[in-house]
Parts: sequence; C-alpha cells; structure tokens
Amino acid sequence: MKVLVVGGGGREHTLVWKIAQSSLVEKIYCAPGNPGIAELAECVHIDADEIDTLLEFALAEKIDLTVVGPEVPLTMGIVDTFQNAGLEVFGPNKAAAQIEGSKRFSKDLMARYNIPTAAYRSFSDHAQAVNYVREQGAPIVVKADGLAAGKGVIVAMTEEQAIAAIDDIMLDQVFGDAGASVVIEEFMGGEEASFFAFTDGKNILPLASSQDHKRVYDNDEGPNTGGMGAYSPAPVVTDDLYRVIVDTIVRPTIDGMAEDGCPYSGILYVGLMIKDGKPRVVEYNARFGDPEAQPLLMRMKSDIVPVLQACARGELQQDCIEWYDKAAVCVVLASGGYPAAYEKNLPISGLDEAAKIGDLMVFHAGTALKDGQIVNKGGRVLGVTGLGDTVRDAIDKAYTGVKVVSWKNAHYRHDIGARALNR
Repeated sequence: MKVLVVGGGGREHTLVWKIAQSSLVEKIYCAPGNPGIAELAECVHIDADEIDTLLEFALAEKIDLTVVGPEVPLTMGIVDTFQNAGLEVFGPNKAAAQIEGSKRFSKDLMARYNIPTAAYRSFSDHAQAVNYVREQGAPIVVKADGLAAGKGVIVAMTEEQAIAAIDDIMLDQVFGDAGASVVIEEFMGGEEASFFAFTDGKNILPLASSQDHKRVYDNDEGPNTGGMGAYSPAPVVTDDLYRVIVDTIVRPTIDGMAEDGCPYSGILYVGLMIKDGKPRVVEYNARFGDPEAQPLLMRMKSDIVPVLQACARGELQQDCIEWYDKAAVCVVLASGGYPAAYEKNLPISGLDEAAKIGDLMVFHAGTALKDGQIVNKGGRVLGVTGLGDTVRDAIDKAYTGVKVVSWKNAHYRHDIGARALNR
C-alpha cells in the first residue's frame, strides 16, 4: 500500500520511521517532509496547509492511507476534504479538531461531561478579562483560545504577569487571531503527564504513559515551548491511575464528543496534571504530541499501520498494543534563543556519528538542506531519542547522542527524565 504522511517535523519523522517498519507498506510519501524523513520516504514539496494540492497529489498517486501529523491542517478540515473524495485518512475532522483548535470548546466540553479540570472563564472582552484576574488573584493561568504552536499558555505567578499576558494576547495580538479571546483558569499544582489513545470515535485503544518537559530551561524554568524532551513510561502514571484516566477522562471525552454530534477519530492527546494521585485535564491535542511521539513510537512493538487504518475506517477492534519492555527518552536540541528569535542556516555536525550508536534515533524537526549540508531551520531542530532497559539507561543513551551532535549556539535541557529517577 501507499501511505502519505502530512507534515515535516519531529513527530512526522517518527511516524514515517514507524510506518516504514510495516510489511503492509511499499511506498511512503511525506509532504513537505525534511532531510531526515527523506532517508525513509519520498518528500513532496507541498506544505501541510495546502489541502487542495495535497488532495490532488493523493488522488493522482492513488494513496491508500493519509496520516495527518500537525494540528493546523486538521483544524482547517483536511480530513473532511479527503473523506469527501473517497480517501482513507487518519485524524479528526474539522468539527472534532476544535478540541485543540479552541480552548473554550474543550473547556465547555469538560464542563458538560464532568471531566476533571481547572475552574475557568472565557473572555472576548479585554477589560472583563483583566477584572477577572484582579478578582481571582494569582497564581493563575492565561491561555490564548486558538492555536499558538504550543506557546499560547502563560502561567502567571502574579496579577501583573497575568494582566501583561492578557495585554500581549488580546491587545498586541502576539498570537494573531488565536488571541481574539482568552481562557483564564485556576492554577493547578502537581506533576504533568501526557496520555494518548487511538480511537475510531467509539472504541478506544490507550497507549503507554509518557511525560513532556515544556519549559525551555532546566528545573522547569523559563517560558513554555512546544516541548524540550519527553520520556516513556512515566512512573507518575501508576497502573491504578492509568485505569482512572481511561475511565474518568478518556472514555467520557470520546463519548461526549459523539453525544455532541462530532465524533472524534484519530489520536487523542490528553495533557494531565496529577496531584495526590488524582488526574485533571490541562489541555487536549488532536494529534500526536511532539516530542512524546518519539519515545512512545520507539517503544511500540506492534505494527502501527493496521491501527491507523482501523481508526480511519471506524473499525477499531484491537484491545491492546504490544510494547518493548524498555524505557525511551527524547532530548530536544533547539536553536539558541528559542522560543524567542534565533539564527538559522547553521551547519549541523555529528549526525553520521550519532547514526552509528545502537538503540539511538535522531529525529529531524526543524532542519533543512542547504548547499549539501544539513542546517537548522526551526526552533526545535532535532529529537535525540535513546532506548534503554531502564529510564536511567535511556537517559544515558540519549545524552550520548546529544554530545556528538552540535551546531553554533545549540541549546538543550540537561535534566530530561530526572523526575522519573526521583521516583
């Protein structure tokens, strides 16, 4: 069969890498792809948001399955467009993708179906939002309602910080149209975890646990990013807690979406805050997390393609996924200055050396080819991912890879996975 993967980041490189292991697949295309993906698939020069052009390509090449990686084409309705043309596609349709595309939509969903989350209010009026912060006090969380590439959440420790965040989002429009309205939430303390489940809109197939590291600097300091590293499994998610998450969060979410007339199919990401053994939802994403996809799919023993097809067809019957009895850790190498401004087109060295290290994969995210040399193009550039018998072994493996790859001003956290060791 022929598979088209839409996107060009670390998540898509990981999906291509995993799909390429399937005996069912004879050809993989990726649009637009990246230099790492080009070693496994034929990269097509079509951007992920060029939906009509992607459809033309998929019809011309008789693509059997399209797998959509990023959130933007999902919220634009790529799944609806492909399905209307009679093509099989993995991911939620436009109505269901609102679960990520609008914070207000997802919070209202949780309120309707009693899914545990932080208390919140939504505002499209700047003055009302500011007054609410003054009433509630701090710490408090301010979120741009729409898509902001993982950067639209500000955890404000003072009222002044919260009001400055509201000004940035609503007045200065630092996130563009995504900041036309804001959601303001109570601050939730605890430990974060990421939980994923495949679903066909009715049946669910949970994945192993994982944990992301959002802040740019060690010890969870500095601004939020799209993710600076991740590991799996996450010890904070015990077997008992795993069942609680499925029963009180994942199942009511999927059932609630169906009840509301927009059944959700694809992969559902639930960002969790866990305190005193009780999980609450921080946010939903309508796609695989990046960088959580890297350690999760490194550990996944089962063939992913039949699962993707079953979700796309509404025929998910599989009740478990087989995992390697190993831990995996991904350390993100970022451009110096990220998540603010950074220098691009800097040559990257050490990739060939890293490729020789066993149980290690370097997944490309923000890279490009320039004059025959791989260079940095984005903020998060590479996801160096190691496997090991224990989390400690996987950490050591990942950082062994990190030490051989470099470019000018490359930045990474030194404490990815530390919370797991502390447990």
